[in-house]
Amino acid sequence: MNVEIKSLIKIFITGCLWGTIGLFVKLMEAEGSSASYTSFLRLFFGAILLAVLTLIYDGAKAFRIGWKTLISCILLGIVCQGTFNILYSMSVSMNGMAVGSVLLYTAPIFTVIASAILFKEKLNYVKWIALAVNIIGCVLTATGGNFSLAVIVPLGILVGVGAGFTYGMTPVIGKIAMKESASPFAVATYNLLFGCIFIAAVRRPWHTVERPFGPKLLLLGLLFGLVATALAYAFYFSGLSKISQASKVPVVASVEIVVATFIGAFAFTERLSVVRILGIALVLLSIFLFNMKAGGKSGNKR
Repeated sequence: MNVEIKSLIKIFITGCLWGTIGLFVKLMEAEGSSASYTSFLRLFFGAILLAVLTLIYDGAKAFRIGWKTLISCILLGIVCQGTFNILYSMSVSMNGMAVGSVLLYTAPIFTVIASAILFKEKLNYVKWIALAVNIIGCVLTATGGNFSLAVIVPLGILVGVGAGFTYGMTPVIGKIAMKESASPFAVATYNLLFGCIFIAAVRRPWHTVERPFGPKLLLLGLLFGLVATALAYAFYFSGLSKISQASKVPVVASVEIVVATFIGAFAFTERLSVVRILGIALVLLSIFLFNMKAGGKSGNKR
């Protein structure tokens, strides 16, 4: 198995772990948590756990990074963690979960455009088809084919697309950060740390919860920080560092919506309709198409 395939498998595992986000959000909401406090606890505990992983696997020296990597990590934290969490929470609040999810998965479009500009990546016709299939699959999975949604709010759409943009920048900025750093764990730690600081400064999330230090809420926050954050980003940045095309990442990671749909169906008895199953099939097909070769040549033509 070559390095590229191993790295894509790591991104796929990341998507599966991210698919548990909705489960933790719902469980923490039931304990009285707000969206901003849930995001804060996720990043706070995730940063601590990743710092421990970094010390175990790479030692304290891994935290010494160049100023270019540091700037990239600050951007990752502010744009792809802090701003993303705030915009996505606002999008779900203004648009509802289904529309919010659909707008979030405009992310691959932004990744493709940014990768073409910054890394000179070129996509063949198969990958353009795969991108379209991915977006259609995400839309069907998120909506279940129900397009008679609530009244569309223009500001809500703008906020939702903003969430998609900030999410789509994660593999782009992350690839820049990984150029000079030998430790994906250290980059992941700084990413979460700066995101946590940003949310703390902008939202003061502990003021939005009646019992911010409730034992069960903190335990759920710790598990959220471990499963869907520390482990997920450890796999993510470890895989990202060896992937030739950043544009592949959000498509492969879109398996997240498949896992989230199954969790919703089995844990919260949400309806798994034929349309949603079709959407899931299209998402999985898009991942296959985006990583296949066209005409015997790789899609990465430089």
